[in-house]
Amino acid sequence: MPLISTKGTYGLAAICELSKHKDDSPMQIKEIAQNAKIPQNYLEQLLAKLRRAGIVQSIRGAKGGYVLARAPEDIKVLDILIALEDDLKIVDAKVEHPIINLFFEDVRESVKDIFDINITKLSHYQNKFLNYSI
Repeated sequence: MPLISTKGTYGLAAICELSKHKDDSPMQIKEIAQNAKIPQNYLEQLLAKLRRAGIVQSIRGAKGGYVLARAPEDIKVLDILIALEDDLKIVDAKVEHPIINLFFEDVRESVKDIFDINITKLSHYQNKFLNYSI
């Protein structure tokens, strides 16, 4: 099992799109799906989980859609991944060896530290992308 499934990667892409949206109006799910290249039906499920976790807020009505529930500086990549993945798993099961179990626990905590950045830091990668040349 991979560390982060499509739930996590698609969820991060959706939140990235919402954080880039500078307009005060909500972003419609169709637009998020199109920009992030996520199947719309799957995105609906992910946004429901992110709403329950307090990361996004849904606005009803003809001009409705989704907005971030908090400032981008207050939303961490780790929050998104845990909301969608339930937890970050390095291995699927405990092994019978206590030293190896302790090692994997340390690895899991190290991975959490890596993802403990707010989503505004993702703009660094956008700048890298824009400056990328072949």
